[in-house]
Amino acid sequence: MMGAMDDDPMRHTLRAGFDRAAADYERTRPVCPPQLFDDLLELTGLEAGDRVLEIGCGTGQATVPLAERGLAVTAVELGAGLAAVARHRLAGFPAAEVVTCSFEVWQPARVPFDAVVAVNSLHWIDPELRYAKPYELVRPAGALAVAGCRWARPLDAGPFWTDVQEDYRAVGYEGSPPPPPELIGPQHLAAEAGSFFTEVASLRYPFQVGYSSKDYLTILATQSGTHALGEARSSEFVARVRRRLESLGCPQLTATFVAYLTVARRR
Repeated sequence: MMGAMDDDPMRHTLRAGFDRAAADYERTRPVCPPQLFDDLLELTGLEAGDRVLEIGCGTGQATVPLAERGLAVTAVELGAGLAAVARHRLAGFPAAEVVTCSFEVWQPARVPFDAVVAVNSLHWIDPELRYAKPYELVRPAGALAVAGCRWARPLDAGPFWTDVQEDYRAVGYEGSPPPPPELIGPQHLAAEAGSFFTEVASLRYPFQVGYSSKDYLTILATQSGTHALGEARSSEFVARVRRRLESLGCPQLTATFVAYLTVARRR
């Protein structure tokens, strides 16, 4: 279910943390596979020129693929640094724009949109507006598309992926080790979405990304769970993982993810 952070008092603090290192975020964050964006257009019925609102675009990891498919994207991003990177990447797409604002307070100049898209972002939105505001902004029978990436750990993963869990435990990192990809099923909208949208499809896309040891440490440092540790413990955590990688000769790493796409129609 998409709604795990509804009662997290740190949500507003953590969601602002991604802006601290926008360039690192852009360089290391995984991008959903191209097939996901192709399926998004097919399942929503969107065509070139249709107007799409994107919630929390970051540095444009999803915005660029949407713009490449001809959509007129208005992306709302809280972080000024992240938004600046996204604007630079979208310079060749005149129909795309990035607005620096929180989604909760933003008011569009023109409605409705043909679809609302949220990639790795919907859980950061205040619960009372998470589905209610997209409902207000999308046309009748318009679409809500929610997508993202989840970490996974194959059963045949190398020893690093098992041993590094000691470093997570040592600093009190919350959460459990990621499951193997075959145990990560499709993601569904939370029950409260049913008052506004009817879910019509839910798909999953296992994929892998290669990282240098340096870039892997960078992506760890940009994770919200790492930010939640606080400055001292997050520094200790990254230092522990760095020492572990150095003991292995700073190898190339293959990280495993499962992307998901859930599409719903406005009631």
